[in-house]
Amino acid sequence: MLRAAGVGTGDEVIVPAYGNAEVAEDVILAGAVPVFADIEPATYCLDPDAVAAAVTPRTAAVVVVHRFGNRADVRRLRDLGQRQGLLVLEQLEQGESETAYDGLEIRRAHAAYLSGRLSGVVTPDGGEAHSYQEYVVRVPGNGRPDRDAFARAVRAKGVDCRVPVKTPVHRTPRFWRDVHLPETERAADETLALPAGPSMTRRDLQRVVSACNALGGLLQPAF
Repeated sequence: MLRAAGVGTGDEVIVPAYGNAEVAEDVILAGAVPVFADIEPATYCLDPDAVAAAVTPRTAAVVVVHRFGNRADVRRLRDLGQRQGLLVLEQLEQGESETAYDGLEIRRAHAAYLSGRLSGVVTPDGGEAHSYQEYVVRVPGNGRPDRDAFARAVRAKGVDCRVPVKTPVHRTPRFWRDVHLPETERAADETLALPAGPSMTRRDLQRVVSACNALGGLLQPAF
């Protein structure tokens, strides 16, 4: 799509650094340069204000990635694109498809159950548009060691969990940039995806709650 729109050599394309490197790689394949902008802490999607601050005379496009079932603020980003003459492209998160809304109400019910019972972690903000493709919490504390220790302890109790983004793209060797993206870096240090899929039973969900809440002493309070 970038090539078809005439984006190429000498152009810059603003992309998120929170996520996989696929989008940045596609920008390079088009002959352009990826420029990383920060995310909104609640949605983990591109922050329109951060995107606006990253625009230069060479900026040709913005690639928006919807994350975990959160929707980016596409309206504000498209308004920015119209004002600045930028192409704004949307991309589904890896693994998301046209069947993304299968089991939507069940996932939302499971998320509500967990959010109402979990302690010691920061639960998702939610909202009417959230489809909970993944149920992602934040483990408070002093960064990665706290989240990783929490994850190990939860797994030891038989609850599957995963770190959704271990290293932001702008901190990987191939795409290293000397740019400070505080919300991106904080999210990479704190986020953890807990199981909440539509196939889970109430007993499965309670097992997640019990495993997580039993570790409250491992953490600083969530504010």
